Amino acid sequence: MNNTELTPHFEELKKALEGSIDDDELMAELNKYLNDYHVDIAAAKRGILRKYGKSDSSFATSSTPVKKVADLNGTEPNVDIVAKIVYVETKNITVKGLNKTIVSGILGDDTGTASFTVWEPGAVQMEKGSVYNFRNCYCKLWNERVQINIGNRGKVEPAVGIEFEVPNSTASLASTDVKIGDIREGMGNVSVEGRIMSVESRKIVSRGEEKIVYSGIIADETGKIQYSAWHDFDLKAGESISVKNCYIRAWKGIPQLNIGDRAVVDRLGTPIEVEAGDSLKTVCEINRIGGGLDITVEGVVVDMKNGSGLIKRCPQCNRSVMNGMCTAHGSVDGIPDMRMKLVVDDGTGAIGAIVNRVDTERLTGVTMSMATQLANIQGEGVIVRELMGRILLKKVRLTGNVMSDDYGPSMIVRSAEAVETDIQEEAEKLLSEVEAAI
Repeated sequence: MNNTELTPHFEELKKALEGSIDDDELMAELNKYLNDYHVDIAAAKRGILRKYGKSDSSFATSSTPVKKVADLNGTEPNVDIVAKIVYVETKNITVKGLNKTIVSGILGDDTGTASFTVWEPGAVQMEKGSVYNFRNCYCKLWNERVQINIGNRGKVEPAVGIEFEVPNSTASLASTDVKIGDIREGMGNVSVEGRIMSVESRKIVSRGEEKIVYSGIIADETGKIQYSAWHDFDLKAGESISVKNCYIRAWKGIPQLNIGDRAVVDRLGTPIEVEAGDSLKTVCEINRIGGGLDITVEGVVVDMKNGSGLIKRCPQCNRSVMNGMCTAHGSVDGIPDMRMKLVVDDGTGAIGAIVNRVDTERLTGVTMSMATQLANIQGEGVIVRELMGRILLKKVRLTGNVMSDDYGPSMIVRSAEAVETDIQEEAEKLLSEVEAAI
């Protein structure tokens, strides 16, 4: 920012500091925070206020503009909104390996609606149809739509005595049509068409109230995804449907379709064709969507991680145990097993893959019996070396569920097979690519 752009922020700070710092020093402080510390203007102002003993909370609230939803442009760093809850849900997500609870949904006023997320909900309990003051929000654009965020500096408070009608149909409520294979974590209001592959129901307790959740798998020609419906739409396996106004939540990076009480379900006259087999994707595509069900990857094994070879599993939960200790059930008499923890590279990126005993035996030719006998003679360390010698730099085709975390995507392999490589064909292909690049 130049000095002209800084002027309104400078005047704001000058008024809040009440003469405790001269003008030149204040401008120097602003420039230092912005250009030396490289923080945004809101953080710079908070830092300066705290440095000179002023409360940044009262400052932020008093200087925060109040806007109508229709007036938001998606670039506001700090704004107050008075709005009614149109739709709300609580989500559990994983951030930097830690479980986190957030609240999201749609809010609206008499000018329009927008999606929102409360990242630190605390004890606040928001109810559909109630009006709240959303203080110190920041806004972003996603798919050309405004998203309202309430972070750790924000507050959500009941707006007592305020009532208004939210328009039933606004542009911000329109769903985005997507194919199932393109669904990724963080998407807002989406519509999909697909065939119901399975349906099951279970009872849960939410806020002290017993509810029935309907779940299963829905698929189209691009992939499949798990869904959860919070209303009985009378879904049946085999039927093709269109679902509008859905929301995406994720579990360990695997997107899941959430069909809430705002969703509209229609039966289709023409059946949806579902791709036979599994969805072949590159690692680059997986990184974009975050994860998925029954994904297939082809690539070269470039590494084997610790934890491969002979292991023992808890007889109750099937987790691997270390020194006879299960993280969930304590001291147990482990059941012998074998696995490989591979790193597979397909040229667009690398993915971790946990291969079970059956597929380990198929890919390497090393059976559980052989490994046990060899370990009794030479120790368990030799098993890993034997497996590496037989699998490293081999091309494989893996299928399974893919999850993502801070360390990247990882597949729990359901099936695996070796891929024969035509050296002549691959060499000619590489030569063509090199010549084309020259």
